[in-house]
Amino acid sequence: MSVMRLIKRNFKSIDIEEFNLLYKTYIRPHLEYYIQVWSPYLRKNIECLQRVQRRATKLVGSLKKKPYVERLKALQLTTLEKRRLRGDLIETYKIVTNKEKIDSAQFFEFTDTGHDLRGHILKLSQSRNRSRVRRTFFSQE
Repeated sequence: MSVMRLIKRNFKSIDIEEFNLLYKTYIRPHLEYYIQVWSPYLRKNIECLQRVQRRATKLVGSLKKKPYVERLKALQLTTLEKRRLRGDLIETYKIVTNKEKIDSAQFFEFTDTGHDLRGHILKLSQSRNRSRVRRTFFSQE
């Protein structure tokens, strides 16, 4: 929010191109870092981060009165929840295919059914967890 206040204070009016540059340079990196590291699973925490993006899209004067979904379409942005899912999928791919120097057995269990598995051996299985925190862990989603 503080970065957004600085932008609002220093720019009288912002068009879509300027917003995309400012948002993608100064605001979104903070939000994505928090999402990937913190990985919120409670709805209230997800909404807290989403509220920042919702408010940031109102910086564009011509889109201020439009609904949030229309502002996202006009600015060609996605929700932070979708970006978090995309980041998790990319990180999973990197770990499973050994592109990261991380032992994939620490995070994932591979399905070992002995059957065809429809073309590849990288099928992941999901273990059962009792705690709510563990159920929402990176490797369990």
